[in-house]
Amino acid sequence: MCKDLSENERNIRAVFIQKILNKQKHFEGRIKLVGGSDKFEGNVYIHHAGRWGAVCDDSWDNAAAKVVCRTFNKTGEATHGSQYGEAIEKFWMDDVVCEGTETSISNCIFSGWGTSDCESSEAAGVICHNKVVPEVIDAESRYIHEVIDASSTSLRLAGGRNNLEGRVEIYYNNTWGSICPDGWTLYEASAVCHHLALGHAVQAPQSDFFGGSKIVLSGVECQGNETNLFTCKHRALGDVVCPGEKGVICTNHLADLQLDTKAIEMSAHLKDSTLYELQCAMEENCLSKSAYEIQKTNPNWQFETRRLLRFTASSLNIGNDDFRPYLPKHLWQWHLCHKHYHSMEVFATFDVLDSDGQRVAEGHKASFCLEDNECRPGIEKKYSCANYGDQGVSVNCSDIYRYYLDCQWVDVTDVEPGDYSFKVAVNPHARIAEQSYHNNAASCSLRLTDTYAVVYGCSLGRP
Repeated sequence: MCKDLSENERNIRAVFIQKILNKQKHFEGRIKLVGGSDKFEGNVYIHHAGRWGAVCDDSWDNAAAKVVCRTFNKTGEATHGSQYGEAIEKFWMDDVVCEGTETSISNCIFSGWGTSDCESSEAAGVICHNKVVPEVIDAESRYIHEVIDASSTSLRLAGGRNNLEGRVEIYYNNTWGSICPDGWTLYEASAVCHHLALGHAVQAPQSDFFGGSKIVLSGVECQGNETNLFTCKHRALGDVVCPGEKGVICTNHLADLQLDTKAIEMSAHLKDSTLYELQCAMEENCLSKSAYEIQKTNPNWQFETRRLLRFTASSLNIGNDDFRPYLPKHLWQWHLCHKHYHSMEVFATFDVLDSDGQRVAEGHKASFCLEDNECRPGIEKKYSCANYGDQGVSVNCSDIYRYYLDCQWVDVTDVEPGDYSFKVAVNPHARIAEQSYHNNAASCSLRLTDTYAVVYGCSLGRP
């Protein structure tokens, strides 16, 4: 039975609850490493909403490990595949993409709290240490063909279920050996598939699924358009911890998005809008930080205006397979403002850069839906965002985000007039495999004045 509480009892309970809330807030974003030989290595767990959760190893790399290890005033390396034991808590984070300069991995790009399709065997981990690179012999990147004799060296895939997949092995010094899994991405996997004339890379697994062998090469860095792996660069490392193997899965059928530079140049313009008009966009964090500070401090914030650089981004699939989101349908997020589901957290990025290449403004678009907006003659549209439909971009169809749509802009309210660089990139972190990544980004010149903006001289390249 319930009983009436005295004012004093209510105050005691309120203080008790507040202490609990304060404690949870104090632990928010805390990191701990579990399963390692000491507190500086292990699977990564982060505290959020009052409980600990694991981090999935999808997209997990050394940049993210660097952010985690900075917590302990160290640098570090990424581990994959639950190297320190299977995840013992739910996954809080997935598809984490860091630049390496963030103060916390919660400031990195990720799929959203609790949004994950990962198994317990996919926990991300780190090995933190004091040195920038353990036992460095040659810290300078060098081309592989400068270090080994390519004429007497071979490449193969081993341990796969067919000839299109396996761990990557190099024949060197009369023995076959593997490549250390540090920073292995679809860019490096693409170079391997091109080298072996096996088409294009559809996956770049970083696990021992395909077995293991002695490590003979480490620190491979490719651009993704190489036809020969030996024209990639690498760092000659010494006694490096290599927690797994590099693998490749190749295919002859893959999507290929090509960004339309002319659409960007012809549509770019400035538009002043009140915050009252942008309330839905504010929910998606589409404005710069100062807008949210105004919202907190100014009771009449709705009447304040923001200056937006609006533009159209059109991506045509010129490949030979559909471009599909990597998240399964049950993990798509419903957006009440837009009345449809979004299938990707990061499909495109928009950056304004100064003459030193420093970002002075960026698009903060929270998530995206993919659909066939326009198709070439004779091609029927297949994908639509409406009514919980399947999402993607068909071959010879374009996904178009037009300039008048919410968040299809960069908030330049706080940017001084002058000359800048403007970069738009789709599939910026190569989360979805494509035939080529060198037509995914448009790098342009931007002239910003008090009254107008001009975007010109756009050229295609890699994000």
